[in-house]
Amino acid sequence: MALIHGGQLQQIAQKYQTPAEQWLDLSTGIAPLSYPIPDIPLNIWQDLPQQNNDLLTAAKHYYQCEHLIVTNGSQAIIKALPELWQKKQNTLTLDNKDPAHCAHHVYLPQYGYKEHAQAWRNAGYSLHFYLDELPVIDDIQANSVLVIINPNNPTGLLFTNETLLTYQKVIENLNGLLVVDEAFMDVIPTNNSICSQVANSNTLVFRSFGKFFGLAGIRIGFLVANQSWCEAFNEHLGPWQVNGPAQLIALHALHDSDWHQQQKQTLNILRNELEKLLWQYLGNNIISEIKGTDLFLTLSFNEASNINAESLYTLLCQQAVYVRLTDEKDKLRFGIPTQQQLIKLAKILQACI
Repeated sequence: MALIHGGQLQQIAQKYQTPAEQWLDLSTGIAPLSYPIPDIPLNIWQDLPQQNNDLLTAAKHYYQCEHLIVTNGSQAIIKALPELWQKKQNTLTLDNKDPAHCAHHVYLPQYGYKEHAQAWRNAGYSLHFYLDELPVIDDIQANSVLVIINPNNPTGLLFTNETLLTYQKVIENLNGLLVVDEAFMDVIPTNNSICSQVANSNTLVFRSFGKFFGLAGIRIGFLVANQSWCEAFNEHLGPWQVNGPAQLIALHALHDSDWHQQQKQTLNILRNELEKLLWQYLGNNIISEIKGTDLFLTLSFNEASNINAESLYTLLCQQAVYVRLTDEKDKLRFGIPTQQQLIKLAKILQACI
């Protein structure tokens, strides 16, 4: 069954019978300002895409890692991972002649990107969900998988590098797998990434390109892992995973450190203005807290309020503002607007409330 995501504007526009071009779409965590597209030579469009070694070098420098592969976003990796992990466990079972090496337990955040859970569920694994605290270390079973979204989407919860490395060591000793989804890590002020700490076969890190650089449409991302995992994914996914123009754009963008700094400053300013606006028009009578990152803000609602996440979502849709109602239907996630969009959103919130 296909999951619901943000960015499905055409469906929402049809449901509310308002043309898509009239909507204010804040349903994703994609930066509203995107990296400028460089000139792309004609041969890049004409030729089959080859491995771009310059891009690999630039990405290794940007993510501070030794090995990675270029992917067409995280989705293909998420979908392929359960099968590849099963193969790895089967190999261990044959080597050790011990069926205990073939555990089927996965620990995931209850709030988070649901494609992780769906991929493991479809592969027949037993899922165990945690909330704001990671699973108790002593409770994690041998040969299990621990999935951490850091920072979390939609809650914005961020685990420290120290915490992740503690769990990494435990998972390694248990012959398990640590999967860290760092799709929104680019905007975190201090470096909490563990990309530089991926040396064993028990850790995988997903990095998104499209969110921070505002270019989700070119479908490119990176998997940081050791050489063995990189080879396994490359073999499984096959050739021509990422088109040539996307690789060239990413190469330019990853090198442009001046633009990185400007983008971070701009997103932080816009995030703060959005948060101020939301408190101004909704207030603590309606919302209990606002959490998030410089790419999205998520609202939790007061139980005593006569306006909850679903009702405000409907009110906004009726005014052609599209935000993300969480799967649990108890929170609203707002993407970061531009300055012009902030003005429009303020007028609409004032009219709604």
